[in-house]
Amino acid sequence: MVAEAAQGPAGSATHDVTNQPPPLVPYDASDDAALLEGLRREGAGWAEEDVRRLGTRAGSAEAQEWGEQANRHEPVLRTHDRYGHRVDEVEFHPGWHHLLRTAVEAGLAGSAWADERPGAHVARTAGGLVWGHTDTGHGCPTSMTYAAVPTLRAQPELAEVYEPLLTSREYEPGLRVPTGKRGLLAGMGMTEKQGGSDVRTNTTTATPTGEPGVYTLRGHKWFTSAPMCDVFLVLAQAPGGLSCFLVPRVLPDGSLNAFRIQRLKDKLGNRSNASSEPEFDRTVAWLVGPEGRGVKTIIEMVNCTRLDCVMATATLMRRTLVEAGHHAGHRTAFGARLLEQPLMRHVLADLALESEAATTLTLRLAGAADRAVRGDDGERAFRRIATAAGKYWVTKRGPAFTAEALECLGGNGYVEDSGMPRHYREAPLLSIWEGSGNVNALDVLRALGREPGSAEALFAELALARGADARLDAAVASLKTELAGADQFGARRLVERTALALQAALLVRHAPHAVADAFCASRLGGDWGHAFGTLPAGTDVDTILNRALPGLA
Repeated sequence: MVAEAAQGPAGSATHDVTNQPPPLVPYDASDDAALLEGLRREGAGWAEEDVRRLGTRAGSAEAQEWGEQANRHEPVLRTHDRYGHRVDEVEFHPGWHHLLRTAVEAGLAGSAWADERPGAHVARTAGGLVWGHTDTGHGCPTSMTYAAVPTLRAQPELAEVYEPLLTSREYEPGLRVPTGKRGLLAGMGMTEKQGGSDVRTNTTTATPTGEPGVYTLRGHKWFTSAPMCDVFLVLAQAPGGLSCFLVPRVLPDGSLNAFRIQRLKDKLGNRSNASSEPEFDRTVAWLVGPEGRGVKTIIEMVNCTRLDCVMATATLMRRTLVEAGHHAGHRTAFGARLLEQPLMRHVLADLALESEAATTLTLRLAGAADRAVRGDDGERAFRRIATAAGKYWVTKRGPAFTAEALECLGGNGYVEDSGMPRHYREAPLLSIWEGSGNVNALDVLRALGREPGSAEALFAELALARGADARLDAAVASLKTELAGADQFGARRLVERTALALQAALLVRHAPHAVADAFCASRLGGDWGHAFGTLPAGTDVDTILNRALPGLA
C-alpha cells in the first residue's frame, strides 16, 4: 500500500510538457532562395513549379515518415527461397519503394537524358536538392541510373535497347527480363577487396564466348550498392585489359544471371540502402566500349555520381539547417527564444553561409554538366576540374556541418527520434563514395597536368568576379601561384582553395552583399575561427538569417 500511494493514481501527470518545439512537418523543402535563384540562373526556371511541388511533398508528414521507416526497417537479404533455390533478392520496407517511385516519377533517375530542353540536368539536380530531404539512401540507385546512360552510349547497340528504359519515369521493382519492364534502374560494380579505388588491380576476369560482344565473368565485387537494380556496369579484366561490361540480373530467356550476394554491408549510415558483396561465376555480360578502355568508358558515370555526392551533401546541409532553425525558433532559454540569442544567431548564420555556398556551387556544376552535354567545350573543361574540387570540399564540410546543426538542438538532437543522428551518420559517406578525398585531390592534379584546358576554364570562371572583392582577387592570384608548383603533398590544400575560390566567386556575383562579404571575410580573408559561429565582428547576421530561414529569423 505504501508503494501504491507513492506511485499515485494510475495515469496521473507529473508535469506539463512545455518549451518543446512543435513538429517541423509539414514544411516546404523548396523554400530556399539560393536554390530557386540558382535554378533560374542555370537555365531551368521552366521547372520551378515542379520543384516547388516536389519540395512541398518532401516536407509532408507522409514523405518524412517514408524516410524514417525505410531507415528503421533495413533491407533484408534472401539468398534462397523456401525450397532451397538461389534467388539473391533483397527485401525493402514499403517506405523505400514509395520514396524511389516518387523520385523516378519526378525525373530524378535517368529521364534528363531524354529531355531536350536546355536546363534538364539542372532541373534534375534541383529536384534532388529538395526530395533528398526525405532520405539519402534511395538516391543511390537514382544517381547510378542517371550516370549509367552516358557510359552505355559507348556501345550504341546496347544503348538503343536499354536507354529508353533507363530514362523512363516508370518505377517497376522486381527481378524480371529487363526488356519486358516499363522502366529500369542501373547500378555499378567497380571496387574489389584488394584494390578499392585502385580499380586497375581488379582480378575479376572476363572470358569471351563464341558470340560477339558476349563474355562470362568470374570474380567478386566488394561494394556494390542497390543490388536489386536491373542492370549493372562492371569492370573486369578481359584479354585486352580492364574493360567495362553490362551485367543484367535476369537474362533474356528469363533465367537468373549468376549474381550471388554474399552479404549486405553493416554500414555506419545510409541504412535504407542495401550495399552488397556479389560474386560472379560464369555470369553473362556484354562489352561496353573497347576492350582495355574500361576506366575511360566508365569515367563519365563517375563524373555524374560525383556531382550527386555534392548535391546530396548540400541537401543534408540545408535539411539540418532547417531543423536547427526550427528548433531555435521555438525553444526558449534564459528568458528568450534561442533564435534571439546573439550566439545562436551567430552559429546559424555561419551554417547558412556554408549551406548557400554548397547549394550555389552544386547548381553551377549542374549547369556546366547540362551545357557540356549540349556541346559546350568550355563548360566541359570547367566541369572536369570543378566537379572534382567541389566533390572534395563540399563533402568534407558535411560531417562538421551536420554535427553543429545537431548540437543546436542540444540533447534533443542526439536522440534518434529527432532524425538528426541519421543525417549525421549519412554525411561521411558522401566524402567516401566515388573516391575519397585523396582520390579527388589527385584527380584535380591529373586534370591540371594532362588537360590544360581545365585550368583555363577554371580561371575564366573566376575572372567573372574579378574586381568585386579584394579578398577574392588575392585568393585567385595566390591560387595561380600554387598551381605552378602543384604536387601530391600540397594537393589537398590546393583543392580546398580552389573550391573556396569558386564558391566565393559565385556568391560575389549572385548572392546578397551580406552573404558574399561574410563568406569572403571568413573563408578567404582569414577572419574566422576553427568552428562554426566564429564570423567576424560586424557581420550582417540579420540579413543572412532572414534569407536562409524566412519566417523564423
